[in-house]
Amino acid sequence: MRKFIAIGEALIDMIPCEKGVALKEVSSFERMCGGAPTNVACAYAMTGGDARVLTMLGKDAFGDFLVDTMEERGINTSLVLRTDKANTALAFVSLDKNGNRDFSFYRKPSADMLLDKSDLKEEWFDKNILHFCSVDLVECPMKGAHRRAIEITKQKGGVISFDPNLRFPLWDDHEELKKTVLEFCKYADIIKVSDEEIEFLAGTNDPDKAAAFFLGFGAKVVFVTLGKAGANMYTSDKKVCFGGYPATAVDTTGAGDIFIGTALSAMEKLGCDLAPTEEQMEKTLKIACYASSLSVRCKGATYDLNALLDKFPEMK
Repeated sequence: MRKFIAIGEALIDMIPCEKGVALKEVSSFERMCGGAPTNVACAYAMTGGDARVLTMLGKDAFGDFLVDTMEERGINTSLVLRTDKANTALAFVSLDKNGNRDFSFYRKPSADMLLDKSDLKEEWFDKNILHFCSVDLVECPMKGAHRRAIEITKQKGGVISFDPNLRFPLWDDHEELKKTVLEFCKYADIIKVSDEEIEFLAGTNDPDKAAAFFLGFGAKVVFVTLGKAGANMYTSDKKVCFGGYPATAVDTTGAGDIFIGTALSAMEKLGCDLAPTEEQMEKTLKIACYASSLSVRCKGATYDLNALLDKFPEMK
């Protein structure tokens, strides 16, 4: 498997101990390792991949907790930098009765936003997979670090994966968010979007039309996740759909991250590269959807690895 690098935020998800109440009414929280790129790296590492997170954390207890948790989950933390100029980011979450989330972020700025392109070293990169999201594409040094990481990865023949993972509360100007996401789509070989994001980004609720829109940026593979209805996978000449697996949701936090992290791992283990066969696409969707269905049954962005391996032994 190719080395995997996720660039962007690593933060503390403060998950409420009760569901069905507004954030202001939550009386207690449980801390969880979070941040979409970090969650994706976790999913990749859990199935045996060489996964690293390229980020900056504060020199604080929350940063220590994140490093410890990443290492426990098999993530190589050699690219996690530390600073005393800002604190590790926090995201407070509230859950409705169905496990769906609302976020309140504490990062003005947070340590991850301070990672600068000058902090990056070319030797960190090779023909790796580089994955990123949009949270750290706000105007801050980390945005420039993304550009530089993408540039080096492309120069070295690596693969670029992008999941916009829209978080509207972090952007004062939603048109700027859209403009930024679409700008970075042109760098991606693989794009993953959700059914909740396609109208805002592509101007359509039709997954097929949205996939064609994103393929038009030059992507080779597009995933459109459909919540309980599963997911679709597209290339320029193929489309495969899978209806998903039933699951009673406890917490949907990170389910999309688990989906794409496991999908990228499955593509590697199945030898897909960027030109998968229909059979490989179907298997990838089944594996990723199953991992996501396992994830929503527990708190935080993780899943029962043994259950996945029992059903799909090819992921061992």
